[in-house]
Amino acid sequence: MSDLPRGFCNSTDQSTAIILVASCDVDSWVEQQPSASKEWLRRQKFTGKAGQYAWFEEGDSSSVVVAWDGKPAPKTLGALPMSLPEGQYHLAAPAHELIVLGWGMGAYQFDRYTAPKRAPAELVLRTAQKTRICNLLHAISLGRDLINTPAADMAPSNLMAEIQAMAEQFGASCNVTTGDALLDRNCGAIHAVGRAAEDPPSLAEMTWGSADHPHIAVIGKGVTFDSGGLDLKNASGMRTMKKDMGGAAIAIGLAYAIMAEALPIQLTLIIPAAENAVSGNAFRPGDILHTHAGLTVEIDNTDAEGRLLLCDALSIATKTEPDLIIDFATLTGSARSAVGTEICAMFATSDDVAVGLDSAGTDVADAVWRMPLHQSYNYMIDSKIADLVNSAASPYAGSVTAALFLQRFVGESNWVHFDIMAYNTRSRAAHPEGGEAMGLRAVLSYLEDTYGTTTRT
Repeated sequence: MSDLPRGFCNSTDQSTAIILVASCDVDSWVEQQPSASKEWLRRQKFTGKAGQYAWFEEGDSSSVVVAWDGKPAPKTLGALPMSLPEGQYHLAAPAHELIVLGWGMGAYQFDRYTAPKRAPAELVLRTAQKTRICNLLHAISLGRDLINTPAADMAPSNLMAEIQAMAEQFGASCNVTTGDALLDRNCGAIHAVGRAAEDPPSLAEMTWGSADHPHIAVIGKGVTFDSGGLDLKNASGMRTMKKDMGGAAIAIGLAYAIMAEALPIQLTLIIPAAENAVSGNAFRPGDILHTHAGLTVEIDNTDAEGRLLLCDALSIATKTEPDLIIDFATLTGSARSAVGTEICAMFATSDDVAVGLDSAGTDVADAVWRMPLHQSYNYMIDSKIADLVNSAASPYAGSVTAALFLQRFVGESNWVHFDIMAYNTRSRAAHPEGGEAMGLRAVLSYLEDTYGTTTRT
């Protein structure tokens, strides 16, 4: 990859050194500095709190000292690209991949529609880390860009084009089913959600890798805009619904990372995409939908549409008999109530996989939290006239009942479901406000640890 990600530069003699000092070592480090440097640090009230930085004189040149908590994470340098003055910098000593990655994550800017107010500061990227950092940042930025793009420019057909372009780049095969052809595939749920929109619903199925390798199916909810359908959202609830395809965006970004890093797995990417719109042929509360799995679903609420896309996609995935199915979806407000906006709510049928993903998330500072597939709650999605309803009438355990709904379509498959926000509601180090590829790095790390990995530096 010839082009460096935003926020990075090649080696230069003009760059300013960044010195990382653990907070617990700051006092002893300061004592070793000459008097002039100590005075510079005193004037800037540098106390060594993690995340704090200060300029100081070092002979005839200036440097930046950055305090950190000693635990490698994206937040270590993630705030600096937009807080340090524009210019070029280098790390005085080699740093962990997560620290360098955090610089790039913090340098992200969504500039499709307006010029940025400033350019990020640039960090010299070491040759040993270049390919890996470039691959990861492209995957993360791809997910963020897709989420941040408004629905007028990110309709189902646009999402399909993104997947087809990626498939071509990596030599993967890709099949797209659109509009009424979905009915020929028995995907009545996907078709129902998107049939009222001008841009018809679509289903992308991409395959890559050797059949001799473990087979992983990755699925993402691709509701490109969610009006709520006939159960219409209010204005505030609809305002950020361009992000309702965040699950698809993260799945696409993960697929990019898997292929770019050449993981020894066979990958199937399945993206069902639709705009949940309102028109004369919109699906209605009380309708009965016929799904790919052969189960019938009674519609209780048209605003519980994401699980309808996923149920057909999950059923298709099971037919390929993968070793693991992983789905991402901006599915429920209930999950946000449970874990907030910065943690992935995770449901898993395997304890071993859940423990592995939790450990991987901790290792790469991409938090996941396991939620229960409490089988006793299945009564809440029972229907009197169909196999199940798409939305429980109860106000309780909404994320659990949504996950239980999806579980009906995976059979005995090894399955993980992520109920995510996919959006930063505030700016923090390495995580600017806007679209966020939540869970991508945790899952990639788990797949690398389980099936094979690139050497990390």
